[in-house]
Formats: sequence, structure tokens, C-alpha cells
Amino acid sequence: MTTLVDAPDYGAIKQRQRAVWAAGDYAVIGTTLQIVGESLCEAVDLRAGEKVLDVAAGNGNATLAAARRFAQVTSTDYVPELLERGRQRAHAERQTVTFKEADVEALPFDDHVFDVVLSTFGVMFSPDQEKAASEMARVVRTGGRIGLANWTPDGFIGQLFKTIGRHVAPPAGLMSPSLWGTEDRLAHLFPGHHVSAERRVFNFRYRSADHWLEVFRTWYGPTNRAFAALDEAGQEALERDIRALLDGLNRGGSDTLIVPSEYLEVVITTR
Repeated sequence: MTTLVDAPDYGAIKQRQRAVWAAGDYAVIGTTLQIVGESLCEAVDLRAGEKVLDVAAGNGNATLAAARRFAQVTSTDYVPELLERGRQRAHAERQTVTFKEADVEALPFDDHVFDVVLSTFGVMFSPDQEKAASEMARVVRTGGRIGLANWTPDGFIGQLFKTIGRHVAPPAGLMSPSLWGTEDRLAHLFPGHHVSAERRVFNFRYRSADHWLEVFRTWYGPTNRAFAALDEAGQEALERDIRALLDGLNRGGSDTLIVPSEYLEVVITTR
């Protein structure tokens, strides 16, 4: 007997995601990750003058890194509040960037018009993973590059989302975003293209576990909304589990918090 499983309602899921990522102010955390955007631009060997698209750009880390290298950058996100943070940063740095509200699963661009597509910890959260990958590959010219930074399942952020998922269930029917941080899943998402991946580590540096919790509960949408969805007892239980995760990974000793978080730096050459 075959059991039919309804496909996820991607439209409804994306509406909820927009609300999650608009909660708090991701830029408070996002700006601390700027080094990842710089590293990714070096990994794709970005050239001055190239046409670059940053998808699920958030507050614009990869966008600004590419603009500083004199690329022609278009920065996109489907959460206008996040896109505005990138626009403010580009204005402050006097960088010329085109900003456009757009969903990575339905990019409003012609085929093969960009030399490079970038995403740092963004596209991995798209609910329809195959569609997002297909759209990125579609808009890149043959021989162009797709550069990604994706949290791995076993790294700190991957473990954090598993911890949150034990307290607040994720949408049913979706594949884990952390699968974008595995070579096998990337090979499936980008068939026929050359995929090169290297494991890297970003260190979250905070004054203490209390400081990390204060910042992430206030400003990071997924954590903010997870705590908001729980009653007082549930919030206390989630906080205990997150503290245990932080304490187990902290290499800063008793004086500070330094938590290494593994991510996959990916360069896909299109064919």
C-alpha cells in the first residue's frame, strides 16, 4: 500500500519565515559574521567588474564584500526589513549596490546574466531547496561560480537548531536547512556542475553565555520566536538546553565565551 503525503505549503511556510526573520534585528548578529562574506569572495576568486547576485542577502555581508572588490552587485532578499539594513550599510560605506526584494525560489532575472551568485547562511533556509538551487544555477552564466557558506549539521548552529526543534517543532515535511552543509546534498542539488567544498570555522565571541542568550533572544529571529512560542516552563527548559550546548562547546574558559561553529564554504562552477 502506498501512502500519499501532502506536499508542504511553501507559500504559507515562507510567510511564517518572513515574520521570523523580521523579528528582532538580524543585523545585530549578522554584522559579526562579516568575515565569512570576505572569505567567500576570495574563495570564488571574485574579479572587479563582474556581475554578482547576492541571494537571501540578509543585512548584506556578501553584498558589501563583493562591492568592496568593485563588482557590480545586486543584493536580494524576500524580507524587506533585512534588505533595508544592507541598504543602510552600503550607503554608510558609499558603495554602489542595487537592492531588490526577491525570493530566491523565483528570481526575477533572465538566464545566465550573472558571473557569480553568492549566499552566506541565507539560501540554506529556503523551504523548497531544489527550486532555490535551480534558480541560482539558472541565472549564472556557463563557467560562472556559485559561492555558498552553509552551517553544517554537526556544528554549533546545526546543533542549536536541533535543540530548538526539540522544544518548538519545525514545519512538517521540510528537509533540514543544515543539509546544505553536506557535500552529498549539494551534489544532489547541483547535478552536472562542479562542486568544491571546504570546512571552515566561525567563532562566536561573546562576553558570556548570559550575553549570548541576551543577544540571540532579543535580536535573532529564530531564537526570539522560539522563546516567544513557549510558556515560562518551556522557556526555562529551552534556556537550560542552550546553556548546556554553549558550555559544552565554549573554549574561552570562565572569563569569556568563544564557541566555534563549523560551516561549509562552497564553490560551484557551472557547466
